[in-house]
Formats: sequence, C-alpha cells, structure tokens
Amino acid sequence: MDKIASFTVNHLVLKPGVYVSRVDRDPQTGGAVTTFDLRLTEPNREPVMNTAECHTIEHLGATFLRNHPEWAPRVVYFGPMGCRTGFYLVVFGEVSSEEILPLVRELFAFVRDFTGEIPGARPEECGNYLDQNLPMARWLAERYLARDLANADETRLHYQ
Repeated sequence: MDKIASFTVNHLVLKPGVYVSRVDRDPQTGGAVTTFDLRLTEPNREPVMNTAECHTIEHLGATFLRNHPEWAPRVVYFGPMGCRTGFYLVVFGEVSSEEILPLVRELFAFVRDFTGEIPGARPEECGNYLDQNLPMARWLAERYLARDLANADETRLHYQ
C-alpha cells in the first residue's frame, strides 16, 4: 500500500505554520481542491491540543469560514487532525500558503477575540456539546497568531 503524502513529511522537524498538504484535481473537470495543514503545535515536541479546545476551534472556525464574505463559497471543510496538532482546511481551487495566510490570520483572530455562546454547542446541535474550552481555544489562537503567523517565513509556509 502506498504511503499517503502527509505521512512522508518529517514530523521531527515540522514547525507550526500553514502548509499546502496536497492539491487534487477532479478527473472530469480538472478543477482543483487544495488541502492545507494548519499546524498549531510542534509535533512530538509540544503537548497536543486537548479535545475540548480543539472542538471549540472547530466550531468557531467552521462558522467563521462558512460565513466569510469572500471565501465561504470556496470552503469545502475545516476540522481537526486526528493527532490534535492542528487542523485541515480544504478549499476549492489551487491556492498557495501565501494566498491563504491572510484568511488563516483572520480566522484565528476571530477565535482569539470570540466571546459569548459557542455556535453549535447546544445538545440539539452537537453530539458532544459539553466538550468545549473557549479560554484555552482563545489562548491557542493568540499563540498561533503571535508566534507562528505574524512573521511567517518560508519555514512556516512550505514543508522542509
């Protein structure tokens, strides 16, 4: 069985950042879909996100992206990685890390600044609605913005 592309990235040197994980093309139309690796923690070196804050970022992120005035029609998916070190963002079109970076900054500023009731966090809306941690989600968003995205260079935008 072939190894999938994301398992060929050396996670021992991977830094938090915004990476193009893959670009797929529809064989019928030739249309592209780009998958981004939004890495918030250093794999195997920093603690992973707990499920509660990861869940909160997922709810806030999906709500923000699907309501974004420019990007909403292009958003296919936003959700956590199984390893809990980051999130996947999937968009229609062939898009570079540099092109998506302003949206990712906007998204995490939204999470950092969010107050109030978490969208979709009621029992009739979510299968695990109590597993939320807004203060920690806000802390992670602030750290990602300040440490990893504010001055993102080649090492945080392209796999090494």
